[in-house]
Amino acid sequence: MTAPVLAVEDLRVQLRTPRGTAHVVNGLDYTVGPGETVAVVGESGSGKSVSVLALMGLLPARTATVTGRALLQGEDLLAMSPDRLRQVRGPGIGMVFQDPMTSLNPVLTVGRQLVEGIRAHQQVTRQAARARAVELLAEVGLPDPQRAVDRYPHELSGGMRQRVVIAIALSNSPALLVADEATTALDVTVQAQIIDLVERLQSEHGTGVVWITHDLGVVAGIADRVLVMYGGRCVEDGTVDDVLERPAHPYTRGLLGALPDLAEPLSDGRRPDLATIPGVPPPPTDLPAGCVFWPRCPVRGDARCETEQPPLAFVESLSRATGSSLPHRAATWCGEGAR
Repeated sequence: MTAPVLAVEDLRVQLRTPRGTAHVVNGLDYTVGPGETVAVVGESGSGKSVSVLALMGLLPARTATVTGRALLQGEDLLAMSPDRLRQVRGPGIGMVFQDPMTSLNPVLTVGRQLVEGIRAHQQVTRQAARARAVELLAEVGLPDPQRAVDRYPHELSGGMRQRVVIAIALSNSPALLVADEATTALDVTVQAQIIDLVERLQSEHGTGVVWITHDLGVVAGIADRVLVMYGGRCVEDGTVDDVLERPAHPYTRGLLGALPDLAEPLSDGRRPDLATIPGVPPPPTDLPAGCVFWPRCPVRGDARCETEQPPLAFVESLSRATGSSLPHRAATWCGEGAR
């Protein structure tokens, strides 16, 4: 079997806050293989972005405690020195941040920011790095890249800035690409261009991708596997077909039920109301003792839901029927849960 590009083992992140210790990520485990895309989905506050910031070493050391292991090509990211992490960020792991307004330096041209990242990891001249910067801007669909390379971030639209951030992340052909809501600010056409670019990078270099998103339509089109997070925990994971076509956890079913129904309207011409998940996610400073979803669960059962944390266990799987070795797991005792 091919060794994974990334193997995350028992990742836990605690943040010290004025309201107490926030348990933001609680025992996260997953792997990303060469050329594989793992989509991480869940509501805001579920721990998706914090989990990858922890891998990158970008959480403040004074307030954050990170434990576990995160092996990038066999080397533990969480045990690296700051100097080693700086060497790895770029050719080892590239990240597309959620907000391009805060990702780019407002007083430097986008070309200078691209050149800086390229020359930090490659022995090339400034002229060669600039030429590569123009190529990257063209690859991510930025209009007139020859002129755009000399523009400042404030001269570009939000979608154009996001494409610059993506170009920076891809500039050193990383072994692992982390995309945090990478296509949120882009229209559907540019979304397709970026997804095609990432897929080409995967096929040419075997790049693994962690794709954090709220858009289940993007997940269906790009992901190989899906990891569903809630309350800092993984509540379900499996192939994209397993999770989207036969969700086992009540939370996953709630997310899918909230998607607009494009079926025929009702007899009176109205569209069916969107399904909703009642309540709000629990604060990370006061997580439930048992199943993290039980206060909102529409099918919660006996008292153990309130007192015991259900482990991730195997469920019946579409993948098994097709001979796939990839497991489908869910942390639940109810509904179509673990068997």
